[in-house]
Amino acid sequence: MSSAPRTPARPHTPRAVVIGGGIGGLTAAVALRQSGWHTTVLERADSLEPVGAGIGLAPNSQRALDVVGLGDAVRALATWHGDGGLRTPSGRWLSRTDSRAAAERFGGPLVPLHRATLIEHLAARLPSDALLLGTSAVLADPGDPAGRPARVTTTRGDIAAELVVAADGIHSDARTALFPGHPGPRYTGVTAWRVVVPALDRPFPPHETWGSGALWGSQPLKDDRIYAYAAAAAPSGQRAGDDEKSELLRRFGDWHDPVPGIIAAADPEQVLRNDIWHQKDPLPAFHRGRTALLGDAAHAMAPFAGQGGNQAVEDAVVLAHCAPPDADLAAGLAAYTAQRLPRTTAVVRLSARIARLATLSNTPAVAVRNTLMAAASRLGPGLVLRTFDGIADWCPPQPTYAAGAAGAPPKRRREPSD
Repeated sequence: MSSAPRTPARPHTPRAVVIGGGIGGLTAAVALRQSGWHTTVLERADSLEPVGAGIGLAPNSQRALDVVGLGDAVRALATWHGDGGLRTPSGRWLSRTDSRAAAERFGGPLVPLHRATLIEHLAARLPSDALLLGTSAVLADPGDPAGRPARVTTTRGDIAAELVVAADGIHSDARTALFPGHPGPRYTGVTAWRVVVPALDRPFPPHETWGSGALWGSQPLKDDRIYAYAAAAAPSGQRAGDDEKSELLRRFGDWHDPVPGIIAAADPEQVLRNDIWHQKDPLPAFHRGRTALLGDAAHAMAPFAGQGGNQAVEDAVVLAHCAPPDADLAAGLAAYTAQRLPRTTAVVRLSARIARLATLSNTPAVAVRNTLMAAASRLGPGLVLRTFDGIADWCPPQPTYAAGAAGAPPKRRREPSD
């Protein structure tokens, strides 16, 4: 008696679960899926509408996005409003930024855009069933690469996975579970505001303005809106009730144009305020068991070097490169830590140094800072730009697929001031 032929069993596709649907988490999901993982994103919010306003994508993260096919789409959003720079509250220019020199040095321009725009591009790269919104998640077991899978407890039930990526933000529960003895992020002593407003009547160059114990930044976006941010020394948790717009007016209303006009155009309900935290003490590793930390969960940094989101994007593509589904996961996660921990620790420290410099409040110290910034600018753009050497000129370990020269590695040229 013959039996019917048996259908061959379908090969198991290893599963990666990403906790957190922000920029880093979504980039990780896209990159891991591209490398062969079955990816699921667990996001506790009911939508992917990001909490935030703008982000500046530097050439390093643009090249990381090339790996997942989004670099060119991001570069198409670049704005060229002339050179900007650093100013004082009175409007005096301390230094001017040569945007073309920066693009040549680092392999592309800085691209400012709304966070929602980047989130939309990333989410479009994932199948709809890969995004589980309204799903809170807790890391129940980090797993063991030599044995048991990792396990995540969610409002939908437990999920087992060969890899868990914790991209759950500054106050990461997963980080605490993996490294319970680590002190975690600390308050920097600085609070920040962010807002996006419609374009003003007159165009203006992008700029950052440093005052005494406070700073302001204005950045035109491609879609004719303006992204503005401000920061000031303040006690942790201090708030201005329901009207942070009035607080901005009190602190920055007498600063140079276009600052007052931007504040006037702001919708009070759309002014975001958040205290700034950073992880001054690096973690011993960015992984444990089958679980990897990514972005702010791994290396929260002050935003003053403009690299927080950029480093999260880098993390994502490096993780996908180091930990393909058909390779030794323990070795892959160790390689991920080895590549990312020293680099991000250096960027955290640079961001902290810039934060201290930008928010000086001692009058003589502010005067010395301004004099030195102006002198550095007069000596040539290379002296200022080289602060970001080794950061903005980073290239991912994978081949990239950008169209044209914009995605190519930067061609460094020597400046007289270098």
